[in-house]
This record gives sequence, C-alpha cells and structure tokens, in this order.
Amino acid sequence: MSILMTFRIALKALNRNKMRTVLTMLGMIIGVGAVITMVALGRGAQATIEDQVKSAGTNLINVNAGNFQAAGVRQGQGMATTLTADDAAALRDVPGVQYVAAGVNSRGQVIAGNQNWSTRIEGTDVDFPDIRVWPVRYGMFFTQQDVNSAAKVAVLGSVVADTLFGPDVDPTGQIMRIRNQPFKVIGVMTSKGQGSFGQDQDDTIFTPYTTVQKKLQGIQHINNISVSSVTANTAPVAAAVGEVLRARHKLGPGDPDDFMVRTQEEIASVRTETTRTMTTLLAAIAGVSLLVGGIGIMNIMLVSVTERTREIGLRLAIGARGKDVLLQFLVEAIVISLFGGLLGIGLGFGLSAAVENFFQWPTSIPPNAIGMAFGFAAATGVFFGFYPARKAAGLDPIEALRYE
Repeated sequence: MSILMTFRIALKALNRNKMRTVLTMLGMIIGVGAVITMVALGRGAQATIEDQVKSAGTNLINVNAGNFQAAGVRQGQGMATTLTADDAAALRDVPGVQYVAAGVNSRGQVIAGNQNWSTRIEGTDVDFPDIRVWPVRYGMFFTQQDVNSAAKVAVLGSVVADTLFGPDVDPTGQIMRIRNQPFKVIGVMTSKGQGSFGQDQDDTIFTPYTTVQKKLQGIQHINNISVSSVTANTAPVAAAVGEVLRARHKLGPGDPDDFMVRTQEEIASVRTETTRTMTTLLAAIAGVSLLVGGIGIMNIMLVSVTERTREIGLRLAIGARGKDVLLQFLVEAIVISLFGGLLGIGLGFGLSAAVENFFQWPTSIPPNAIGMAFGFAAATGVFFGFYPARKAAGLDPIEALRYE
C-alpha cells in the first residue's frame, strides 16, 4: 500500500469522528501554542535587555571608585578618593581603548525663571556623547576648552529641559542657576529613556567634570571613568585598564583594588541568564501540555483500535500485511499531531501578538522555536502512536473477525 493511499485512509478514518479528532488535537494545540508563547516572551525580554545595554553605550567599560577604609571601618564602594583625572588620561593610551571620559556625580536644585527642579548633575568629558552614542537635539555639547577652563556651561537632559523651559522649546543661550551659581545652557540632549538600572537618563544635567570639581564640590578626585573599547570584546580591554590603574595607584600583588571595573557584558549576562532560566522553566511547564496531549493521542488511538478490530481483521484476512496496518494507525497519530502542531503554532503567534499589543510586552519568536515545536509535535505522534499501531498490527485475523 502506498504512503499516499495510507494517508487518504487515515484522513477518512479521522473524518468519521470529527469531534473526537478535534478534542484529541486540542491538547497538542494548547501545548505547542504555550511553548511558542513562552519562548516568545522570554526572547522578547532578552531583546529588551540587550537594547538597554546598547543604549548605555558602545562597548562600554565603567571604572568606579572603590572602597575607602579608615581605622578598620569600611566605607563601601565609591567612597575612595584615589581615582583622578590623570588616571583617565592615562587610560587613553591603553590598547583597544577608543574614548575616555572622567566623571564626577552630584545632585542639586536647579532654577530657571520661576521654575525649579531637583536633578542629577553629571560632570563628564567631551567624549561622553561618543561613548554613550547620544546625539544633541538642540545646541551643542561642551568643548575641550570648556573642560580646561571649568566653564559654567550646561547641557540638559530632555526631562530637565521640558520641566524648566517647557516642552519642545530650545533653551540654548538661557541662564539657569545650579546651587545658586549661574550656568549657561548650551544644548539639550535627545531623549534616551530608562537606563539599564531603571534610572531616568533624561533627568540629568551634563557639565564639564572640572566645573563640578571646582565650582560645585571643591574636590580634586573623580567618581568614575567611562571607557569605550574599539571592539565588542571588552574583557581584554577591561583587564588592561585594571592593570594600568593598579600600577598608577602603586598597589602590590596582595593589595585589593581601590577601584572597580565593570563591563556591560557582565551586567547583561546576569540579567540575560536570569531571563533565560525563567524562559526555560516556563517552556518546560508548557511542555507538560505537549506530554498530556501525546497521552491523549495514545488513548484515543487505543480506543480506535478497539472500535475497528473487525475492520483490522478483515484487512488482514484479505491480504494486508501487519506493517500496512501499523503504518496506517501510525499515520493517523502523526496526522493528528502535525495538524495540532500547525494550529498550535498559529495560536502561539496569536497569543504573542495579543500580549505585545495589550500588555506592551515585547515578544520575539525565533525560527528555531517554530521548528522545534513542530518537530516535537511530530515526534509525539510517532512515540505515542506506535504502541496502539503495533497492537493493531499484531491482532490475529480470525480472532479479530469474531470480535463483537
């Protein structure tokens, strides 16, 4: 008997009990749809994390001040005063380093006209827009001359600009006060959105780091250094940065670092691994539905073998071989699985689109997830359909014909 003929017979047999066939497919439909939806949600979350990391900067390496200890009391990370602008300048000569920007962080009340706002003040260097891939919307970013002279100039984040001067207003040339000191607004950054740690990146004022050091805080050290590497593989560059800083700070082999070097890869890997674990867990839970659907197929096929015992005996009696009967019932099980798998894939796409539209949760369905779900559906039909098919093929023709 040809495969095509076997397939036609299988379709006719399934068509005789439409409702039972549909209900049998339902387990497979729900299982495949659930797997695809869970994978889509997980991949969407991973893509969001990757976008947040990319928005933080190009091949970014962060160097932060380390722990400060006095009289046995550890003050914690960020309290050390050993990081200097000269350290930042020295890092420009490290192989693989493209951009470097020293940073000093502060916070203060800013006033413009009759408006005021408390915001973060980030002292940085001229390479900052290149490191963060952050263009200017209005005006310009400050220059090296502004850094050298500790000029009182400010570039506003979009939230600060909208709050103090109104939305869609170019405030360049306006005077504002930061801690009661006059600053000239020379630019406004484009909107960047939320950062990788949840902070609003647009709620910031950028000034030369020397201005924050001398005019706002009265310090000589810096809080951090932002480094951009030439290549995406930032680990070797980060290691080289650490070696240079240890040498400059005269730290011995057993001395702990008084700074902290972190790459975006490290931050992203932790969050991505967490998301991947949750995706795997959810997919495994959804896979249970596939298992239940497979058991349902086996159950229905066993019922079908019992109902069609006389039919099987008649076919065997007129010359059908055992493998022909086995193939027929196996094809029926596979047809149920494959049709259920196709409908499940459609359900998965529909649920993913619904979640993205109604809950604003990004989704992404990789092609390999579709192939995996479809292949698993076919494998389920073969696995759970084999035993009923073998049972049908092993019936004795005489006994089958006598079956009531």
